[in-house]
Amino acid sequence: MNKIYNVGVIGGGVSGVVTALELAKYGIDSVLFEQEKSVVNGPPFCHLHAGGNLYPDISDEQCRILMKQSIDMARLFPESIDKRPTFISIPKSEKYAVDIIQNRLDMLVAYYKTLIDEDPLNEILGSPDDYYKIYSKQDLIELLEQPNVERPNTPDEWISNTIKLVDYEKLKTPVTLVQEYGWNLFRLAAQAQLALNKTEKCDLNTSTEVIDIKDVTNENVDYNWEIHTKDEIYRVNYLVNSCGFKTGKFDESLHINTERLIEFKAAYVSKWQPIPGLIPELIFHGERGTPHGMVQLTPYSDDYYQIHGMTENITLFKDGLIQSKTNEAQPQFGKDINQKLFRGWKTDDINTRTENAIESVTKFVPSFKSATVGGPPLFGAQQIPGDDPSLRVGEVSFPYKSYARSEIVKASSALTVANQIITKIQEEKIIPVIAQRTNHNLLLDCISKDEIDQLASQLTVERGYPEALSKLIIEN
Repeated sequence: MNKIYNVGVIGGGVSGVVTALELAKYGIDSVLFEQEKSVVNGPPFCHLHAGGNLYPDISDEQCRILMKQSIDMARLFPESIDKRPTFISIPKSEKYAVDIIQNRLDMLVAYYKTLIDEDPLNEILGSPDDYYKIYSKQDLIELLEQPNVERPNTPDEWISNTIKLVDYEKLKTPVTLVQEYGWNLFRLAAQAQLALNKTEKCDLNTSTEVIDIKDVTNENVDYNWEIHTKDEIYRVNYLVNSCGFKTGKFDESLHINTERLIEFKAAYVSKWQPIPGLIPELIFHGERGTPHGMVQLTPYSDDYYQIHGMTENITLFKDGLIQSKTNEAQPQFGKDINQKLFRGWKTDDINTRTENAIESVTKFVPSFKSATVGGPPLFGAQQIPGDDPSLRVGEVSFPYKSYARSEIVKASSALTVANQIITKIQEEKIIPVIAQRTNHNLLLDCISKDEIDQLASQLTVERGYPEALSKLIIEN
């Protein structure tokens, strides 16, 4: 192959695909490599994290960054956003104070207003005045008397449906309903793959593993890198390492030592009985890693629910958080986690952990005891740059000439990273002329909802999950 690409992107996760799409908007050609059959196969995500509402321990600054980045990504992939709210509560057994959560929400409302002032199109989380609503115990008692609403339209209707199921006597009051929307991984994957296939500015290579990279800047050739696969050598001027938790593999080949954590986590798919009316995502805060770690119930279509439980017998794992060692850029998991990551889960593990997850929900939603295993877990490993496991905002670093390393922790950071990489490419004068950027959503806008519906359904089933997980419960 004689073609020289401006940019080579290794890894077709959410960061890799957004980088390739942004490059295309600037008229920059790229080649993208993904070892799986389709793009965006990494750690599962199911909500925007628009403000860090799920993390009571992180800083206000991280919350503001997450809100800004989430809004940017929701504008980029609107057909993947499930516009249902989130119920946030603190069990009476836990240390967190209700007023701390409310103070943070007031800060986020003020920040959200500034984002809307900067650009009215940022108002994608509803009106800032309606961003959240709090409910006292008396409010909950009164809403118990209201009839169920099959498709709720107001905060009170969402809470009325919810409080008939939740044992609110176990919760501190007030509780909160927040416009923290859902985010559908399968729909984002479908829209991104369709757009990449349509643009002439990106050659998408799925089912393709990169075996090696080679720096050739000193070899008197008119390109900087060679990317080696089993069958081809690709020539590129700028290299983007977007390999997620395997980012260190290529750092090691360049003799770059860097400090990083990687963490393996899983969420569980359950099937429940039909209930009379939609409910929001349910959050019951608790201290991560303890037996009382946060419980999270995410609704999908057709009575499917995804569960996170931040304990070692549900979402977290013994030896699931590991750190790079001296002179080692790529940490290595043990045998048990590698089995799950690369060779598949054993049926007993799926059943045991999903049943543990169901039991954790039942503490707060007693009737959820009738739920059953609904499919295989959603799982993956994420990188965390540095040595702080509580970090939720990671971006990009440039440790080598004409080389960028994406270090996102949450999917919402992907657009920020793409734009930082394009800025660096301009600074390094890798590409002499960069075209004027086209309309923000032009490539993605040309993909129809029907196309997304069809491919999202196909990807979900191909990956072994119920088709219902590809659908939104609230259509846009």
